[in-house]
Amino acid sequence: MAWLLVVVAGLLETGFAVCLKLSHGFTRLWPTIAFCVFALGSFGLLTLALKKLDVGPAYAVWTGIGAAGTALYGMIFLGDLVSTLKIVSITLVIVGVIGLQLSGSAA
Repeated sequence: MAWLLVVVAGLLETGFAVCLKLSHGFTRLWPTIAFCVFALGSFGLLTLALKKLDVGPAYAVWTGIGAAGTALYGMIFLGDLVSTLKIVSITLVIVGVIGLQLSGSAA
């Protein structure tokens, strides 16, 4: 259950990173509000998960999901540059996240 919290927190991290861009320096109301909701949710779930998991693997999985998700979202929806090297690198992050999750605590 704790790992599920980390995964959801990582997805919410993607949400707050995207909303941070869309807020244009916190000058747009709704993306700023969404940023706050996603950030609080992400940190809140990570905090709950860390009660049962080792901090290193859990934090790495959280940031890996957030980084890969944000990069993919940017390429698909925001017109970010797509390249073979980016796709390979994102794949490596995802493989690393899976490896860290498998090596983490058993909770």
